[in-house]
Amino acid sequence: MDSEHVRQEVYQFVVKGHLGSEWSDWFDGLTITMVDNGETTLSGPVVDQAALHGVLIKIRDLGLPLLGLSRIEPERGKQSNLLAHTEAEGPGG
Repeated sequence: MDSEHVRQEVYQFVVKGHLGSEWSDWFDGLTITMVDNGETTLSGPVVDQAALHGVLIKIRDLGLPLLGLSRIEPERGKQSNLLAHTEAEGPGG
């Protein structure tokens, strides 16, 4: 399979508690951001469902309560959806 055609999904995990950026390698390079309210977000591309479950297992193994999980739509996808909608209307609205 050509790597150009492999679409990685981008996810954001929200956990209760703080993790320092030194955990990024352990979480396969996800970006770690501590929030003032005592939460941490981990975000970035996840290659497949097995990797997604792997992140969830790591969160569980650290004993961090999972507060949220979201799939982030890439900006390019939003733009192409908007263009598709505009083109469907055709000239003159």
